[in-house]
Amino acid sequence: MASIVIKDNLESPPHSPPGSRRASLIDPVVSFPSSSMLFTRQTQAIIYNFKENAVQGMLDFDTLCSRETPSVAALVAPGQEGFHKVFFKTSELLLNVYPTVSAAVRSHPKASVFINFASFRSAYASSMKALEEPSIKVVVIIAEGVPENQARSLLAAAKKAGKTIIGPATVGGIQAGAFKIANTAGTMDNVLACKLYRPGSVGFVSKSGGLSNEMYNVLSRTTDGIFEGIAIGGDAFPGSTILDHVLRFETLPQVKIIVVLGEIGGWDEWEIARALKTGLIKKPLCAWVSGTVAKIFPSEVQFGHAGAKSGDQSESADAKNKALREAGAVVPQSFEQFASAIAETYQKLVENGTIIPQPEPQVPSLPLDFKAGVKLGKVRKATNVISTICNDKGEEPTYCGMPISDVIEQGFGMGDVIGLLWFKRRLPKYASRFIEMCLIMVADHGPCVSGAHNAIVAARAGKDLVSSLASGLLTIGPRFGGAIDDAARYFKEAVDSKLTPSAFVEGMKAQGKRIPGIGHLIKNRENPDKRVVLLKEYAKGNFAVSKYLDYALAVEQYTLQKASNLILNVDGCIAVCFLDLLYSCRQTEVNDTDSLLQGVSEVLSGNQKKEKEDKEKSPLEGQSNGDSVHKSSSIDNIKSPRTANGGSDTVVKSKSRDNLQTSAKYEVEDSKRMFSEAMIKEIVDIGYLNGLFVMGRSIGLVGHVLDQKRLKQPLYRHPWEDTLLVDEYSL
Repeated sequence: MASIVIKDNLESPPHSPPGSRRASLIDPVVSFPSSSMLFTRQTQAIIYNFKENAVQGMLDFDTLCSRETPSVAALVAPGQEGFHKVFFKTSELLLNVYPTVSAAVRSHPKASVFINFASFRSAYASSMKALEEPSIKVVVIIAEGVPENQARSLLAAAKKAGKTIIGPATVGGIQAGAFKIANTAGTMDNVLACKLYRPGSVGFVSKSGGLSNEMYNVLSRTTDGIFEGIAIGGDAFPGSTILDHVLRFETLPQVKIIVVLGEIGGWDEWEIARALKTGLIKKPLCAWVSGTVAKIFPSEVQFGHAGAKSGDQSESADAKNKALREAGAVVPQSFEQFASAIAETYQKLVENGTIIPQPEPQVPSLPLDFKAGVKLGKVRKATNVISTICNDKGEEPTYCGMPISDVIEQGFGMGDVIGLLWFKRRLPKYASRFIEMCLIMVADHGPCVSGAHNAIVAARAGKDLVSSLASGLLTIGPRFGGAIDDAARYFKEAVDSKLTPSAFVEGMKAQGKRIPGIGHLIKNRENPDKRVVLLKEYAKGNFAVSKYLDYALAVEQYTLQKASNLILNVDGCIAVCFLDLLYSCRQTEVNDTDSLLQGVSEVLSGNQKKEKEDKEKSPLEGQSNGDSVHKSSSIDNIKSPRTANGGSDTVVKSKSRDNLQTSAKYEVEDSKRMFSEAMIKEIVDIGYLNGLFVMGRSIGLVGHVLDQKRLKQPLYRHPWEDTLLVDEYSL
């Protein structure tokens, strides 16, 4: 690599500390790298341990600069691989993510910049690996606090390989209109304000990233802006010095004026003064060393950066400003005068023709990020998905507006949760309890039914729990499990059409259709299904309406004349009782949310005093609490809601069929019903009842799958003796 040589015949600053970076530079011959152009409009980077905002910021800068190719070639995430989605201009782009530096470099040999976001604990190893890659020319180390011995080792490796290090403890650098490192220059608004989307004539270098951003703004107002800006980093041993970059600027024809912002501590500014005196720097150089306030403190002062501390007098800001001024640099008397000093120097270069101001190009526009646009209220977009099930945008997901924690604290059961999520309502307690009874009753019907059998076969084939469950659930349909939905539809249509039970039965027979919900393989008139008995008792004792159950029982009486097993089965009973439930629920039962929640809490805690007060209220007043909350899961302890229609507050005391009362007279007025006629039709049509079967049966199917795995059952093969093998040509 070419170099610039300084023959040191000048007096060195006094008291240079042994072993310091300065001590190594006052030898008779000192070499500085002169590789001039670090970046171009074609430069691409590999980013290690990447940060999403920094990556997108670089690509947004590319958009402002109208680059044809993205400045980010690839990403490295140790131990991971895949893709990371970003925006380049108005299109989405997938960036490859590699597990190692070597893998990324092999796949992207044109990438010449390595930007390292690793912490100070691990930055050394990854940076050294990048320096060993021939295609990497510039290594940027963002981390602050890299151990000094590691920083020295990296510096030696870079010098040996003829490469450049920016950092540690740096924000990076930028070539206006060409390439930006990570978060350099801050937001896109600042990039636009500082006109960094097009090149200027100033080469700027500093240690501080924050002050660099400030100076980019100053230079955009006092000159035609920067051509290149570098923040070398604030650690005591940076990979490159201020002088390294000043000498680069001296060789760049695009740079007409050099601006340096130094700081207290260190020896960089003395080296610049020497280079000015020896004639190595011929371009106009404006400089200021910050930290002049340190002289008012009686002891050594640390100014943020590791290297920004006042040592002896030669490291003070005043001494270095004086040395630069005497060497020929333009140095103002205070920082407040720095901008005007730069402006005067720039204007002289314009007047003598060194700088020819160019017409300002049209300010480019950056596509507005959708999230930012929404936040600013500047864009709107139709949503692709509508959901009323659960709102998880806040601190806690809510079910129908109720936080999950409240659902748990108030003792809600699965029936209550189904009411909130499926029906978007807080159902009366007798309704929630009915739903839970249905889930219990359909949970499992043994291993021989098709759903359980399929789940068992899948589990024994080695499939996982979810796959085996899905295998069982996929059998649910018109012939298995779907009878609840169909029974509800047919019985509702028959009742609403005012068909007599006999007309309904004979009509289905004429169509060649079986009546869903009627008939049982085992149970009959003499041996009734206990589950059906319990459901009928519960409905008669708790629902204000039972017209569909009464109709189904009348149909049963007609079908029993044909065969003793043509009874109302559990599917049919669930269907008609559920219809009656929908017609029975009243708005007043859950209108007072506070009363409902309070009632649930008090019943669960066994507060007898409140229960006594509720009983003393009138039936209508007590309805929102006493009738909407039950104390026990036992049927015998559930209050009837019929009191709102003029009856007494009754409790089902007997499960005998003799005590079942007709509730046809207890019709609920349409205006008081929780579910309208249209809503009930929709609930039946879109499969709510089938949903109950699916949810309940999933419990049993999971049990069968776990059972097979626990028993370590082998692959299932159906026996030949159970299969009739027929030659198809003989049919």
